[in-house]
Amino acid sequence: MKKKSFYFEDYTESDLINNNNNFNIVKISLNRVTFLSFIFFSLILIFSIKIIYLSLSPENVFHNSNIKENFVKKRRNIVDRNDSVLTTNIILYDVGVRPKLLQEKEKKNLLIKLGVLFPELDLNKIKRKLNKEDFFSIGKRLTPNEKDQFWLMGNKAFVFDPKPSRIYPQRSLFSHILGQTDDANEGISGIEKFYDEELNNEEKINLPLRLTLDSNLQHLIREELVNAQSDFHNIGSAAVLMDVENGEILSLISLPDYDLNQRISIESDIYTNKITLGVYELGSVFKTFTIAAGLENKIINPNTIFKNLESSLTCDKYTIREHDELPKNLSAEQILIRSSNIGAVRIAQKVGVKKYKDFLNSLELFDTINFDLEEIGTPIPFRWGKCKLVTASYGQGITTTPLQLARAYAILGNGGYKINPSILKKEIKRPEKREQIVSNKTSNAINLMLRKVVSLNEGTANFADVEGYEIGGKTGTALKYNSKAKLNTFVSLFPASKPKYVLLVMLDEPKPAPNFVYEYPPSEKFPNGYKHKGEKRNTSGWNTVVVAGKIIEKIGPILAINNLQASSNF
Repeated sequence: MKKKSFYFEDYTESDLINNNNNFNIVKISLNRVTFLSFIFFSLILIFSIKIIYLSLSPENVFHNSNIKENFVKKRRNIVDRNDSVLTTNIILYDVGVRPKLLQEKEKKNLLIKLGVLFPELDLNKIKRKLNKEDFFSIGKRLTPNEKDQFWLMGNKAFVFDPKPSRIYPQRSLFSHILGQTDDANEGISGIEKFYDEELNNEEKINLPLRLTLDSNLQHLIREELVNAQSDFHNIGSAAVLMDVENGEILSLISLPDYDLNQRISIESDIYTNKITLGVYELGSVFKTFTIAAGLENKIINPNTIFKNLESSLTCDKYTIREHDELPKNLSAEQILIRSSNIGAVRIAQKVGVKKYKDFLNSLELFDTINFDLEEIGTPIPFRWGKCKLVTASYGQGITTTPLQLARAYAILGNGGYKINPSILKKEIKRPEKREQIVSNKTSNAINLMLRKVVSLNEGTANFADVEGYEIGGKTGTALKYNSKAKLNTFVSLFPASKPKYVLLVMLDEPKPAPNFVYEYPPSEKFPNGYKHKGEKRNTSGWNTVVVAGKIIEKIGPILAINNLQASSNF
């Protein structure tokens, strides 16, 4: 065997084979280590990218909004009769702060940034909380854009909590109808509560709940009510527009209203839904029912003359007077046109307590109305007697809701057929036999009289005689309980020859308007026009009638009601 050199090693054939095998083993081991290292570092890279993505994502790392949203109970949209969206779903955000995550320098920087981006915030209050509290809320129900302003500040102390919420694009326009939902997205008032089960129906989740309301009409009517407040300085107002044939509510407004997107108390008296929940003595609008009761019982006709009418009369503790000096002899028709208190009393006395009571009950004026809202008022019960008959004949000492009053006028206007008001749009098919409460003869006679209340010079509603719309109606001025303040109402039917719509307008505590200009453009009635500035009186004929006339003039084109169309359609 050869001796191995100090510098060079001599290998035998077997040595070479062994060495090659060892080399291959080492090579394979190195390949495995390289592969495993690649896998390891790849996983690290993937997780690193994920962490960076989450840190940069608008969604906060402390709350997985996607997980939360998956457990949110979805709710159907609500739309108007034209499919305009009234309410839909959105994710809003509560933003909180955890001061313990901030150093003193970071707290100061946070206050500076908040002052620049959100000048409306109370920085002194926030500063105190940063130094004293472990956690506090800095914003609730923020939109995604508002939330992003906080997120872009890049502050680690912010906590973003997604909240499923309802958003109301029309803001305050339908506040007394739609109602609200709570933090759990459950209905707590209005339509949201009344139809809560339907709105949560998962099988219909993509099918909106359609209402009878019209956003365009709602906007125009509200606009005139707001204008009226500037003119007559009333503390509140209300209006309802109803189809007299099927009871569909096209518009329902009560002021003051409130932005549904801003959570406030809905229990305050100033936010009462005056149309459905308000219970009032409504005054001379009841004289229409007194005349109708006399006609329906065939005790009077429109031309029945009542002679030697007193200027005042007394029943127990009640003294009834006329609002103006009126002729001593008036027909039944003139009693309504000129709104005679004494005349209404004499008609009611001829009708008698039982028949008068039965007639009003047939119109369901004193029941609790069945309607699509939780906020429903119940008329105050009372005991009938001779003196109650006297005061009820002209609308005092007797209460109902404006919605029930509008329905009663709709029944008188539509031929005497019973209807049920509704704001839920549905396929309404006229039944083969409708329930008739009042005869066609009485209905036609009342419609003609109501037209004369507006069209004749001696009528109390001249300012509602808008040319082209054939408006009929009745005024009502009532003193509020234990107060000298007035509640004024005007109920109108149009077109009067065959009514299609009833409009009720109510002003709460209107004031005299010495600077308001009452005027008519030149017409057949006033060839040279009519203008009168200032009026010390604040009865219905001087305010609610004016407002109603302006409303009908605005909404008439939308309703496609004018003389030509009325004559061709009816």
